[in-house]
Amino acid sequence: MDTGYHLTFWPVLERWPLLLVGLWVSLLLTVVGVALGTAIGIAGALGRTSRHAPLRWALRAYVELFRNTPLLVQLFLVFFGLPSLGIRLSPIVAACVTLVLNNGAYTTEIVRVGIAATPLGQIEAAMSLALKPWQILAFIVIPPALERVYPTLVSQNVLLMLSTSVTSAIGVQELTGSAAAINSDTFRSLEVFLTSAAIYLVLTYVQRAALYAAELVLFPHRRARA
Repeated sequence: MDTGYHLTFWPVLERWPLLLVGLWVSLLLTVVGVALGTAIGIAGALGRTSRHAPLRWALRAYVELFRNTPLLVQLFLVFFGLPSLGIRLSPIVAACVTLVLNNGAYTTEIVRVGIAATPLGQIEAAMSLALKPWQILAFIVIPPALERVYPTLVSQNVLLMLSTSVTSAIGVQELTGSAAAINSDTFRSLEVFLTSAAIYLVLTYVQRAALYAAELVLFPHRRARA
């Protein structure tokens, strides 16, 4: 049955500057979320394996809160809830804070699993060589742990990039927000969101390729296995 609808992408493509701005904001949110979220995750994983029970409990509560509630609700709590306490954040800052905390919670658990898999004999050998605690962590525990869980971290960080689309709900003009603005101007919903979906697809493959290339730099001995 002919609906009379014909695909035409020109009204979308002629607004490419708006899509480019949205793409830039999405990349910015991704870089901030990945970098700071990974740092929080490593620190959180070390804290989860600490001997100090209050620290372990506090970090477990943080992880459970962010892993078991929707990202959109977390975003609303930061952007709409914090002003009730006198803390007002711009949409872009609220988005960054939420994505960093969310990614940090997931990364904490991922890295914790890697640390837990560290053979006890390696730690005991390092202690017998009189290495200091920070040296054991920096050279014996953390690098192998990250190597073990790196594929999972790649998947988590790709999911983070896709999750940046949620921030359009508070007015962040990232890729999905830009697509929505173009849609309201052109009323070409199919073309607009097919275009944005294609851009996200390309971004996913580019990000995966970049992260796997980084793996060869971070863990050079893997080149011999590849």
